[in-house]
Amino acid sequence: MFKKIIFSLLLFLAAILGHSQGAELSPLSKISVLTVGTGEDLAAKFGHSAIRLQDPTLGIDEVYGYGTYDFEDPNFYLNFVRGKLAYTISRMPFKYFDKSYQKDKRWIREQVLDLDVEQRTKIVAFLEHNLLPENKRYKYDFLFDNCATRIPMVFEKTLGSTFKFDYDYLENRSTFRELIRLKLNPNTWSNFGIDLALGSVIDRKATPYEHLFLPIYVYQQMQHTTLNDKQIVKQESVLLDIPEQDDNSLFILTPAFWLGLLLTLVIWITLADYKNKRRTKCLDFSLFMLTGLSGILIIFLWIGTDHLATKLNYNALWAFAPNAFIGFLLMKREMPKWISIYLALLLVLLFITCLLWILKIQVFSILLIFIILALAVRYLFLLYHFKNVNQRKK
Repeated sequence: MFKKIIFSLLLFLAAILGHSQGAELSPLSKISVLTVGTGEDLAAKFGHSAIRLQDPTLGIDEVYGYGTYDFEDPNFYLNFVRGKLAYTISRMPFKYFDKSYQKDKRWIREQVLDLDVEQRTKIVAFLEHNLLPENKRYKYDFLFDNCATRIPMVFEKTLGSTFKFDYDYLENRSTFRELIRLKLNPNTWSNFGIDLALGSVIDRKATPYEHLFLPIYVYQQMQHTTLNDKQIVKQESVLLDIPEQDDNSLFILTPAFWLGLLLTLVIWITLADYKNKRRTKCLDFSLFMLTGLSGILIIFLWIGTDHLATKLNYNALWAFAPNAFIGFLLMKREMPKWISIYLALLLVLLFITCLLWILKIQVFSILLIFIILALAVRYLFLLYHFKNVNQRKK
């Protein structure tokens, strides 16, 4: 208990005195970077990064981590969706940190940094200053300001210009979407949802520094980082050795199954409608409502939130928001004359979607093929059907 009190006073002094020599850690203290493997939940699919402080002289073993949020915050879910949720830095004993990832079955790797006492003290002072109530909150951004990007930022701000990255290890640069997909099974609802929600802005090549939004790249980058022209990582170890879990979802629960079933039903019903010279209104209503509501959500994420990654989302071309209103119109017996022009526009939008995909202006989910084919089949039939209806009226 006495050592804990001393440590608390030390951190208080460090936060106030900054880089002062009067609040130094002991010579046996260590600063290390912790990298955590992926987990089953979507939020855990990309791993985690944190900074560990050990000082056996004071009996201290604490972990500092960014990207913490509080479910008790007012308007939590609304702020989360709008990209306005405040995230914080947190500090916890390593034993709790370790137990939580044992429970989640996620590996932990540690990189001990080659720092002197003064440098370690500067880092702790910076972290403790961030922990002050007036400083701890910040606006999270998945790509540019998350738990991983904050780790190199801490070292850049505390260690100065002699802290240098070497990017030569990075043989190939990837787009943000390619990096996001590294740990995601393409035939999952989470991956399909991510590709639906995120726009073309993530289809540009990430700079070497921007690769650091993923914890695994922070881990690799630290292996190729120097301080005063000397390798900064002096020791690596695996603290928790748990293989990453494979995705064993039943095929019947995957989007490929359900979207394939949708395509089959659309083709089957459309062929029956063509043969019987009729139109199944409930199918048209369902397709138009689903695409319309999806389009409204995409537009909201594009212009109604602060999320940078949801901008310029050309999924809005096939998920055309006005379809939500046209769906009700298609339940009527009589159609306005302009409905054929609207259907032709929808087909043009499907073609533009495919063109953007081919040109890699935006890379869509491979599962979108099922949806595009289903919509194309139905739109072509409706165009043919309404043309024949108008001719019979004449």
